[in-house]
Formats: sequence, structure tokens, C-alpha cells
Amino acid sequence: MADYFYIHLPFCVKKCIYCDFFSVSYNGPTVKAYVDALCKELFFKKNHGSAVKTVYFGGGTPTLLPAECFTAFFDCLGDNFPVSPDAEITVEANPGTVDEPKIATLLSLGVNRLSVGVQSFEDRELATLGRIHSSDEALKSIVSIKKAGLKNFSIDLMYAIPGQSMGSWRQSLTQAVELSPTHISAYELTPEENTPLSPLIRSGKITMPDEELILEMYNYAIDYLNSNKYEHYEISNFALSGYKCRHNLNYWNRGEYTGFGAGAHSVAKGIRSKNIADITSYIENLNKGKPPESESSLVSPEEVLKEFIFLGLRKTEGINIRLAEQQGLSLFAASEELLNEGYLKVTGDYLGLTRKGIVISNTIIVRLFEKLGL
Repeated sequence: MADYFYIHLPFCVKKCIYCDFFSVSYNGPTVKAYVDALCKELFFKKNHGSAVKTVYFGGGTPTLLPAECFTAFFDCLGDNFPVSPDAEITVEANPGTVDEPKIATLLSLGVNRLSVGVQSFEDRELATLGRIHSSDEALKSIVSIKKAGLKNFSIDLMYAIPGQSMGSWRQSLTQAVELSPTHISAYELTPEENTPLSPLIRSGKITMPDEELILEMYNYAIDYLNSNKYEHYEISNFALSGYKCRHNLNYWNRGEYTGFGAGAHSVAKGIRSKNIADITSYIENLNKGKPPESESSLVSPEEVLKEFIFLGLRKTEGINIRLAEQQGLSLFAASEELLNEGYLKVTGDYLGLTRKGIVISNTIIVRLFEKLGL
């Protein structure tokens, strides 16, 4: 049992047009039955090994859940697993679904980090994305978080939004920094095939920004956030000193993790598994004492190496060359051309992407795979 926990709470008021995560509409009785099933899954996977290091509540919109559901879950968690006193416990929070009483409840239960899905401080851009909150609600949510005394919170922003300009992107970044979060994520809006956004683009109803503008937005974010003491530690993530997200770093370091909830994934002891991505079946299975997994498979040696490279290069520090050699990867020979072209760099024991390489990271990774015969 891995000691990094992901808890999937798949309930939303409304699905955003770009979202391809498993989610369903909020329904009170279903939410309660789901949390009961989550508690059964905790008991089912009960372990008395090492203490839990991180717990991450993702969604969906976790902060839609009533305070009593969080209380019930934390009671079950403490009954079934030892939790480290310094565990990082994160809840994703959407503006418009958090208020001071709910924040106070979360903090009293041990939550010590919130990740706020702002995406933009421009109302027109929020409407384009299908978000349920306004810029004003986003500001009020963050004021409430700070008033509650929580310093460690992250703001999610998005660029490459249809209709977004450099001016509005600068404004969103400036507003975010003025709110003094410890962490900022800046994600490029990438249309996924099975989302409402894709047919809108294909039909011409929505036009994505051109590549030149997207590149300018990304480079501006790196420079602006670095100038405000936010370290660019992963392709889309920036943190003040001491505030990198420990849970996500475990993913990027190919650490093991345990997922709870419908559609959640786990990786442990070389096996990747996935829970049933259906609320009713998930609840029924656990009520019958049956495991909620729908599939599991061994991670092949080739997948291990690919993930080691792909995830390692997401971090700006890069891949540990010595660790790569232990896995049989001749990175220097494979990287020579990319190093000479200025897409990769060596810093001490690490091979990483340069600024030039980061902006076309997927292309560079594919080229590296080809050189390594993967």
C-alpha cells in the first residue's frame, strides 16, 4: 500500500467545456452514499505500515461536499491508517463553493493546503470556459482562505483560452501574485477529444489562439513569476521556497500512490490499477464487500523507462543521470544531438530541458524515445 493517497470526489455543479476527468452532477443522497463507500474502501485497503505522507482530494469539485461528509471521511481515514503529523493534505477548491465556515471545518480536520481553481480573473474568459464563478467570487474565496489563517494555498490559472489576449493574461498573473499564494499553476488549455470544446473548435464556433501568442504567454508567465520569487519547478508549476507540492512531486518522481473513489488510479509494487468509473457500480461493489478495481496490469519495463524520462523531464531540474544509468539508459549518447541543438542541458548530475526545449517538450521527449529505441 503506497503512502501517498489520492481521493476522487467526482461531483460538479456543471462540467467545464475543457474537462475530461470523470465527473457527475451533484446529488445530495448520492454524495452521502459515495462517502460511505469511500469509507468502506479505506477499510478494505486498511494497512498498518508506514504513515500516510500526503492526501490529495481532487475532482470534480471537492468543496461542493457538505462539511459533515469531510468529517466522516477524516474519521474513517484516522481509524484505518496512521497519518504522519506533517502530512501534506490538499483539497481542490472552486470559487463559489467555499465559505469561511467550510474552510474552518477543513482546517480543523487537518487540511493544510488548498488548490483554488481560478483559471482566470477575467469574467469573459471564465464564461468561455464554462466556469460557474466570477472573478469577484474568486477574489472573495481567496480573501476567506487568508482570513482563516491558511498561508499554504495554490492558484490555478489557464492560458491559451479562446479570445484571451496578452493583456488579459498579464492581468490574471498580476492579480494572482498580488494575492500572495505560495504556489501558482499555469496550464495551457489543450483541447481533449472527448470534451465539449473539441466539436466547437472543429465547427469554427470557437477559435484557439495561434501558436505564437501561446508561446508568448508561456514565456511571459515564466519570467514574471520567476521575478516574483516563484521557482519554476515543473513545466506548469511555480512555488515559493519550501512550498512545492509534495503530492505531485511524488507522481513526477514515479513514486507509488493509492487512489480511492470511482475512476481513481493506483500504482504499487509494479502494478497499475483503476477503480470502476461509475458511481453506482462503485458503491454497489463496496456495499457487497467486493474490491472496486475494474482493471489492473503489470507496468512493463519499457513503460517504466518511458515514464522515468517523460515525468523526469517535466521537472525543471530534470532527470538524475546516475539513476538513469542504473536503469540501463545511456542518456548522454541519446541526448548528444538535442544538447548540441540547445533543447537539453546538463546541470551537475541532471539532464533537463532548456527554456527552448520546454516549450516543445513533447517533441523533444519523442525524439529522445526514438534515440533510445523506446
